[in-house]
Amino acid sequence: MMFQVTPLAERKLKERLEDRPGFFKLFYDTEGCGCDGINVLLIVSEVEDGDSRMESDSLPFIVSRQQEIFYEDKMRLDAEERFSSFKLDSDSQIYGKNILVRDMRNVSTIQ
Repeated sequence: MMFQVTPLAERKLKERLEDRPGFFKLFYDTEGCGCDGINVLLIVSEVEDGDSRMESDSLPFIVSRQQEIFYEDKMRLDAEERFSSFKLDSDSQIYGKNILVRDMRNVSTIQ
C-alpha cells in the first residue's frame, strides 16, 4: 500500500509525535462508536506481528493485515490548517473527512 501525505498533514502529524518514536497505524474502529465504524490513525509504539508497513515518503505508517481489505493500494492524507482532523481519500472514494489521531503509546491494555 502507498500512502501519500500532503506537506501540511505531514507537519501536523509530526507535531503529534512530539519528538518521540512512534508509528501511525491506519485502523478501522468499530468499538463504541455507535455506527458501522470509523477510520482513525493510532500512534503506536511498535509494529505488531500482524501489521504491514505502508509506503510513505517520510512518516512510518502501518496497517493490520486483517484490515488491509478495507483500503485501496494508493491513498492520500490531507489536513486543513484550522482543524485537528484529517481527510483520507483515494482516486475512487473518500474514507473520511474527519479522521482523528489517537495517541496510544502510553495506554496500557488489560488482558
